[in-house]
Amino acid sequence: MRDILSIPFHEECCSLIIASDNSGAIGAKKDDHIHVPYETVAYYSFRVAVMECIAAGGIPVSVVIHNFCGNKVWNELVIGVQKGLLELGFNEVSITGSTESNFSLVQSAVGLIVVGKKPFGTTRELTYSERLKFAVVGMPLVGNEVIEHENKVVPLPVFQEISRLKDVVIWPVGSKGILHEMNQMFTERKFTKESLITVLDVLKSSGPATCFITIYQDKDEEKIRKLTNNYFYPLQIDR
Repeated sequence: MRDILSIPFHEECCSLIIASDNSGAIGAKKDDHIHVPYETVAYYSFRVAVMECIAAGGIPVSVVIHNFCGNKVWNELVIGVQKGLLELGFNEVSITGSTESNFSLVQSAVGLIVVGKKPFGTTRELTYSERLKFAVVGMPLVGNEVIEHENKVVPLPVFQEISRLKDVVIWPVGSKGILHEMNQMFTERKFTKESLITVLDVLKSSGPATCFITIYQDKDEEKIRKLTNNYFYPLQIDR
């Protein structure tokens, strides 16, 4: 199951796709565990939500920011979201939200929602088959690793390019890791750590969706490898 909510509009031509992310103790406050600018906080939070939205077939139309870090940082949060929108070429997506200004928190906290629209008939059914091929694009990273090894975080434009390929499925990896996501994708097949063959740690958190799983047919592998370059990590299934 994706971390999104799909709301159909029966009298229209599409569904609403609602995806969200949140972060805590990450920011510029003294007691935060990870110290980064708020622009960075918003960028990576947006990244998670927008990847889930796109993976579910949605086209982003609005972003909602829930800011618990104080009035002064609002513009930084907006800039972080705008950076992600610019990378994806979404120039007319509105940004709104609210700030908790009555009380001050000791640690930073940000929530973010991406609202998208999905045309009817664009859902890609996913059934396990031994003919399918798998790969992880990007490396699972969390915490300070995201900043220290930014060159191993799959760029949003790469994710977007793969999402546009016909008959290719994409699935962002979240905080529970690659193995968890594989078992979410296929209810008819149970995967274990031992059954997934890859150089990556399949149990490690991928933090702000620093990598994603792609499922494809053999005929598409060369194209995917070319688009993903050094971010491509084969994922084999022990049959």
